[in-house]
Amino acid sequence: MPEATAPAIRSIATRAVAAPLSRPLRTASGSIPNAPLLLLDVESDEGVTGRAWIFGYTTLTLRALAAFLEDLEEVVKGQPAAPTALYKDLEARFRLMGRQGLVGMALSGLDMALWDLQGRALGKPVVELLGGRVVPVPAYDSYGVVDPVADRAALEGSLEKGFRAIKIKIGVGDLAWDLDNVAGVREVVGPEVRLMVDYNQSLSAPEALRRIAALERFDLTWVEEPVPAEDLAGHARVRAGSAIPIQTGENWWFGPDMAHAIAAGACDLCMPDLMKVGGITGWLRLMGQAEAAALPVSSHLFIEASAHVLPVTPLAHYLEYMDLASPVIAEPPTLAEGCVTPRGPGLGMDWDEGAVERYRF
Repeated sequence: MPEATAPAIRSIATRAVAAPLSRPLRTASGSIPNAPLLLLDVESDEGVTGRAWIFGYTTLTLRALAAFLEDLEEVVKGQPAAPTALYKDLEARFRLMGRQGLVGMALSGLDMALWDLQGRALGKPVVELLGGRVVPVPAYDSYGVVDPVADRAALEGSLEKGFRAIKIKIGVGDLAWDLDNVAGVREVVGPEVRLMVDYNQSLSAPEALRRIAALERFDLTWVEEPVPAEDLAGHARVRAGSAIPIQTGENWWFGPDMAHAIAAGACDLCMPDLMKVGGITGWLRLMGQAEAAALPVSSHLFIEASAHVLPVTPLAHYLEYMDLASPVIAEPPTLAEGCVTPRGPGLGMDWDEGAVERYRF
């Protein structure tokens, strides 16, 4: 939508929910018992509402995020609902302070809601506004820590849904635990399914190299965040000594973090998080960096919006299928042969108001 004709922003409304998870999310760096979400509704002066959600990681962040967006409403009210222009304005406004943390999460959520608003105003899915087409996007099923015996039925269910790639989280025990766990999962899913593992930043570089060498025999597609996300030198060291591709990026804040990681040689693959890189506008800015560095790009969380940006992303790899928001969405994303297809108008999300009230926090 041309900026000159974009409707003006009338209001920003938020609601906090603690949505139940269909399966527990346990990681080497802690457990998440439910999905703390902040739902955004950005209304225009023409009566069109754009929607998005923010994942708070813990319910402790939700009130602060809501309060910040309430104050931000006074800044953006009356401005055209043109996400790229507003992104630039807010980037300048928070230049001295920086946009990491809760500020970046809120700004990214606002950007996604504005893209949804534009799509709804035009009656088109966001992927078409970006110059792409509505096409199926390959996804992998994303698990927390699993027990190959107790969770066998769930893993087999993923295969029945058409997933040809599965990720599990490891690192909660010693190397022997990792080996037993990965061996058990590989036995369940078979040799043809791609298998990824995620250490969730739990190891030192020397320990990561030791464990990855032992995991080589399981034909893993990637090892994710073996060391702390901010340890770019550690990631580069692990990458240089690993025969398995190293994946990182979900904790990059906006484009500069990606540029620093690329310069450090920190990864073979990348998976930016829409909520941490500036929403859809921020994602579009990152795509060129990934293409220039020959980095395949996967998404992190945000199934609904990720399905719209990956079709226009050079070197698009996988959509992470970790379903956090479906309990409060009227018609959750559907799977077909292990793929998610973007829906519209906008991002294709409407709230299930009954569920929202039930899970209000």
